[in-house]
Amino acid sequence: MFLHPETTETHLLGGKGAALARLGALGFEIPPWFAIPPETPFTPSFLQDNIRSLGPAPYAVRSSGSSEDSSGHSFAGQFETHLEVPEEQVFVKISQVRASAESEAIHAYCREHKLPIPTAPTVLVQRMILPRSAGVAFSADPVSGERGTVVISAVQGNGEKLVSGEVDGETWKLSRDNRITEQPTTSAITSAEAEKIAELARRCATASSCPQDIEWAIDAGGKLWLLQSRPITTLNHTPDPQDTLRIWDNSNIAESYGGVTTPLTFSFARRIYESAYREFCVLMSVPTSRITRSDDVFPQMLGLIHGRVYYNLVSWYRVLALLPGFQLNRSFMEKMMGVREPLPDEVVQKIITENKSSRLSDSLNLARTGLGLIRQLIGLPRQISAFQSRLDQALSTTSTTSTPPAHMSGEELVAFYRDLERQLLKKWDAPLVNDFFAMIFYGLLGSLCEKWAGDKNGTLQNDLLLDSGEIISAEPPRRIMKMAAIAANHATLPRLLANYEIPVAEKLKAIRGNRELDTAFQLYLTDFGDRCMEELKLESPTVRDDSSSLLISIGTMAMRPPADATPPPAPPEITLSWWQKPLFNYVLKQARERIRCRENLRFERTRLFGTVRTILRELGKRLYATGHLQDPNHIFYLEIGEILSTWEATGTTADLEKLATQRLGEFTEYEKLSPPDRFQTRGPIHLHQEFESTAPPPTTESSLKGTGACPGIVTGRVRVVIEPRGARLEPGEILVARQTDPGWVVLFPAASGLLVERGSLLSHSAIVSRELRLPCIVSLPGITTTLKTGDLVEMNGSTGAITILES
Repeated sequence: MFLHPETTETHLLGGKGAALARLGALGFEIPPWFAIPPETPFTPSFLQDNIRSLGPAPYAVRSSGSSEDSSGHSFAGQFETHLEVPEEQVFVKISQVRASAESEAIHAYCREHKLPIPTAPTVLVQRMILPRSAGVAFSADPVSGERGTVVISAVQGNGEKLVSGEVDGETWKLSRDNRITEQPTTSAITSAEAEKIAELARRCATASSCPQDIEWAIDAGGKLWLLQSRPITTLNHTPDPQDTLRIWDNSNIAESYGGVTTPLTFSFARRIYESAYREFCVLMSVPTSRITRSDDVFPQMLGLIHGRVYYNLVSWYRVLALLPGFQLNRSFMEKMMGVREPLPDEVVQKIITENKSSRLSDSLNLARTGLGLIRQLIGLPRQISAFQSRLDQALSTTSTTSTPPAHMSGEELVAFYRDLERQLLKKWDAPLVNDFFAMIFYGLLGSLCEKWAGDKNGTLQNDLLLDSGEIISAEPPRRIMKMAAIAANHATLPRLLANYEIPVAEKLKAIRGNRELDTAFQLYLTDFGDRCMEELKLESPTVRDDSSSLLISIGTMAMRPPADATPPPAPPEITLSWWQKPLFNYVLKQARERIRCRENLRFERTRLFGTVRTILRELGKRLYATGHLQDPNHIFYLEIGEILSTWEATGTTADLEKLATQRLGEFTEYEKLSPPDRFQTRGPIHLHQEFESTAPPPTTESSLKGTGACPGIVTGRVRVVIEPRGARLEPGEILVARQTDPGWVVLFPAASGLLVERGSLLSHSAIVSRELRLPCIVSLPGITTTLKTGDLVEMNGSTGAITILES
């Protein structure tokens, strides 16, 4: 059975034949052909009748395998192709093309690409065009990846030598509007013919729904023919350099969302960031028209790549550019976020241009937003108080309804969540405004210390911030030390609690046997039970769920000899002129207050997220009870909208378990990957096979220097902690970590110093270490791999310098 282009059995035509049949049906000029499926027997006489239906010789005899010219693998040049075949040799050439499936070249190709060995292909017999010019054309540039550029290679005569690589053709390039951007000095085709070929390539791409690599020919009469069309397989993992540039950085956000983060946590966080920063711009009196023009920016503040959460830095800069003083404020923001590399100047200039309007309009907007900033600063203390009252009232919902979440129905839980979203999650005003002014006054303080007091490395600035007032995050370590002092009065209790091999249940039983310690322990759980490692990740177990790290920390501290209380250092003396002093003191006061409020408002966030975590865990149990999830914890592999829509009757799928299981598999694989801390992408993420780090090179032994966050010189052995749950520090050890969050404070009391790979001077580790007078250095790229547990080092929390004394 010979198949012609109009056949309905297109599955027997192979990849190349199916493409030609489809394009021919759409009106493309293709030389006549027919196909011979691999199992079709035939005789020379029967073949002869079909050949003559194509027209006079010569003919082309080529393969059309089922996987050939697919979107994944082209098999280009692997099967045999025969051109200018006279009629009497077609029978033999068909047999040779079929037999080429067994060639070593085919087998090697399949081994390299991990493909099964193909069977004999369908064979195409096609009337051969005797061309004046021929060649190939790509509807997108296969080298650069530019989807808007057509690349043509042309030769005089037959194009086979060009396709096989025997000769180099002349190159033409045409832009999306068919404008010639590159052409040879002497050419096998005219400019008009190049434009027609480019148009042909684009039409093939449109008809095939993907970029195409075509072979073409122009006969002696000037007619353009399409000979073949196949997908450009190299573009599957090649981003378009003209697509949107995104710069991803997790310098500071890894403190909140370290490691692999589940879809539920990310979808919740992305939702909060979008609404919160949109509201922030309204609070700052940014004109509505400018906020509307930036509608696409707010949903793109964060990205989830290979399961890790990153800042989309360009979006952050674009939001900051809506406010006055962008050029100054962006350096402050970089310090606050711990970003070690600024944006490229070309990106910054583009952002500035986006926000320019007429001089009068700019002046009016500046005045309006400036007045808004002053109003927000003056009213900030009252705003913080109102926010805390609103938070307390919203979180007391369960006490007013007398129904705990465990006893609520699914609809009641969703209503509870929606109420929190309405009252708090979409009205995150005080924390946002306070964070902004913390960034401004911290940056201003650093600038004044440098200009007026010669503080080049930030030592004076850090010393001045040691006394920022009571910070709630410093209370858990103090409570741990008090509980350790109680436990130390009992001979066996410290070793029992510090032993990570003893079950938690046995330790809790021992604590219940000591009334004073049990009272202090229960009070800790009441006040700080929502604090946990990676506490903003909804999937993280809280201290109430798992108190193992807390118990080990109490036991370890109880085994240490009591330390001598060292009085806080006197504030450094600064000589300032009469007019400098009041301004400096005002900036210092605001920096201290804003930093203190920043850390305390983070604790309020912890309380809110703890309640949201409880609601969503309960919804997971409801879906498990009705058989929609096989495990209550699978809810973390659904997105927040998918969960809410289940009870609000707005969902698009009923098979939630299938969706969750698929994502669980993907995210399990992400655990094996280690994407860099900073990298760039263009366009869709899936086009990037790997991500090349654009961060500064990691710390080496000869340059162990970071940013001093809390002064003090300490000599001790280091303990590198990657997984803090269940970790234990020996007396005098220096804690080394990638990043810390409030859940890590259970390890701080036992540490003599703190070295952190990521973070900034406004990160949690820096703020809490200053409050505890714990020498600390942050922003040490690669420190967790450079140092090994047991290394003896000297660290200087003022200068940020580290010296390895003994490996």
